[in-house]
Amino acid sequence: MRILVVEDEEDLVGALRVGLVRSGYAVDTAADVDGALEKLGVNDYDLVLLDLTLPDGDGLAVCREIRAAPGGPRILMLTARDRLADRVRGLDAGADDYLVKPFALPELLARIRALLRRDEGGTSVVEVGELRLDTARFEAYRGMRPLRLTPKEFGVLHYLMTRPGRVVSAEELLEHVWDENADPFTNTVRVTVGSLRRKVTGQDEPLIETVIRHGYRLKEETR
Repeated sequence: MRILVVEDEEDLVGALRVGLVRSGYAVDTAADVDGALEKLGVNDYDLVLLDLTLPDGDGLAVCREIRAAPGGPRILMLTARDRLADRVRGLDAGADDYLVKPFALPELLARIRALLRRDEGGTSVVEVGELRLDTARFEAYRGMRPLRLTPKEFGVLHYLMTRPGRVVSAEELLEHVWDENADPFTNTVRVTVGSLRRKVTGQDEPLIETVIRHGYRLKEETR
C-alpha cells in the first residue's frame, strides 16, 4: 500500500522510510503543508502519516483538506502534542488515529495494519479462491503451498486480490504499489508481475492473466 509521510524532521523521515519500506509499503514524503497538498492532489494514497507542527502551517489544515473530499486516505497523526485537548482536536478534524512522539516503530506498524484492515472487513487475511494472503504476517499461500514473495510482489498480489476479476492497468499498479521515485517508462511492473505469476502458478493453473493493451486480471474463481 502507498503511504504519504508528512513530516519535517529529516532524521525521523529517514527512519520512517526505512522501516515502512522494509515492511512492504511504498512511501512518499512531504516536509510542509504545501508539499503535502501538492502530492495529495496528484497521487492516490491509502494512508497519510501526518505531523501537526509543520514549517508553513498546521497539519490540521491538511487533515481537513483530505476529509473535504469523499473517499480519501486514512490519516494517522504523529505529533509531540500530547495534551488531551490536542488529541480531541485532531480526531475531530478527521484523523483516524493519533500517536504521540516519541513512539516505537512496532507500535506504528501495528496501528497502520489496524487502520488498513478497516478497509478489508476488519481482517488482515484476504482470500480469493485458492489464494490466501495475510498482510499482518506478510504471508501468502496457494492452497497449502507457501509463496515466497518480495515486498513488491506481495503488494501487487494484494492489490489484485482486493480487485478480483477486474482488469488493472500497469499504470494503476505503479501508482499504488510503487512510490514517486519509480520510473513510469521502465518495465518494472511487467517484470514484477511476470515473476509473481510464475511463483503463484508453480505446477498449477495460471491465475494471473495478461489482458493485452489493458493490464492484468486475477481470476475470481479457481478449479
